Amino acid sequence: MDDLDVLARINSLVDEEHDLLARRTVGDASTDEHERLARIEVELDQCWDLLRQRRARRAAGEDPDGAAPRGEHTVEQYKQ
Repeated sequence: MDDLDVLARINSLVDEEHDLLARRTVGDASTDEHERLARIEVELDQCWDLLRQRRARRAAGEDPDGAAPRGEHTVEQYKQ
């Protein structure tokens, strides 16, 4: 997965997130949609982390393809 693939995934998730947030705002979101929104937030954090890893590796003269997605626990701990 290259940077453009990661960015495309981020854009797709953001579009879905906006749709779900709009439904939630008007009180029209199901329980499944609330759960999906929570999963999207985690996946977005993972995608942004992967993109930052790739950019850091490139800036350090390393192969960006050596970057790997990190687990939910890892990326969610960054917020604390």
